[in-house]
Amino acid sequence: MFKRTEESALTSWFFEVDRKLLSMVLLMIGIGMFFAVSAGSVAAERIGQPWYFFIVKGLPFYISGLIVLFVTSMLNTKLVLKLSLLNVVVGLVLLAVTVVAPHTIKGSARWVSVYGVNILPADIMKPGFIFLTAWFLAKMRNQFGANMFVSKEAWKIHWISWWSYLLIFIPVIGIILTHPDVGTSLLYLGVLVVMLVIAGLPWYIFGGFVALGGGMLVFAYNTMTHVHNRIDAMLTGTGDNFQVTQSVQAIQHGGFFGRGDDAFIKQSLPDAHTDFIYAAIVEDMGAILACGLLCLLIYLLKLLVTDALNARDRFVFYAVGGTAALFGIQTCINMVSTLHLFAPKGMTLPFISYGGSSLVGFCLLFGMVLAIVREDKWK
Repeated sequence: MFKRTEESALTSWFFEVDRKLLSMVLLMIGIGMFFAVSAGSVAAERIGQPWYFFIVKGLPFYISGLIVLFVTSMLNTKLVLKLSLLNVVVGLVLLAVTVVAPHTIKGSARWVSVYGVNILPADIMKPGFIFLTAWFLAKMRNQFGANMFVSKEAWKIHWISWWSYLLIFIPVIGIILTHPDVGTSLLYLGVLVVMLVIAGLPWYIFGGFVALGGGMLVFAYNTMTHVHNRIDAMLTGTGDNFQVTQSVQAIQHGGFFGRGDDAFIKQSLPDAHTDFIYAAIVEDMGAILACGLLCLLIYLLKLLVTDALNARDRFVFYAVGGTAALFGIQTCINMVSTLHLFAPKGMTLPFISYGGSSLVGFCLLFGMVLAIVREDKWK
């Protein structure tokens, strides 16, 4: 369709970037903006604001996210790695702030307020976490080979060793757990395990990670009241099931073709524009179009997996594979919570749910993916 007639940085970027992946990300952002109006209007009216309140409030984040997406996609791998390091450093600083001076929203003390802008550090630092983990795994593989998980040398105290990585990773998980945010902690752990598996993690060690995740869930169930209540409510049907009940009823009410202006159940769903936006979409548009959205999400995941499998560089393989893991796991967690197949975890649907930190974080992540895939393919 397009022919290359001149050489310039912008022309090279246009012809070298993965345009399918970029187009899908832009489509998801557009769909998210549409439902920020559709689902956000009822949430805005519930708090006494005009119907356009959330789209206007979120507009700076959409603009910032698009700028971040395009600018980052034009970087080279070295700059992407430097940006990853900066992202993790800033994320760690903001996480530390949540320990000493958190900003609380809806009873959750995991936010930081910067000049009136509420930032969720755990969302913002996901790109840096994935890319630095990928870089570290590639370095470990080059230095210690296929035995990097069991080699004694790999476990000695060096600049590149498992201990140097754990010194960063353990505090991140620990702080997120103290918020308390078990869902995001398990998300980080799940993404790490997937990245370790594709790097060659032995299956008996994988079993240990599964046991660790189960142990974290059991610990949270026995020590954190909100986790205990949510799991009990899911298993027994008693307790506070209001949100998930409304979510399921909204899906049932939507039917195959949706209710449009007659969609009234979402009006009583507190998080219809964020965690439970898919239920609002089904009630508005119907199951057929909602399944179409699900197919688009799966197709986006497929593009990531394809880029990972086609990567020539091991670092690119790990980074894009980790991105696919994050996108897939977070989407599944949001879906199973919406359908009441698991306890609500308060996790956004990538690009679709309203939320500035989540949107900008995913735009940064996908911009970095586009950059390294482009360089790996063409340079």
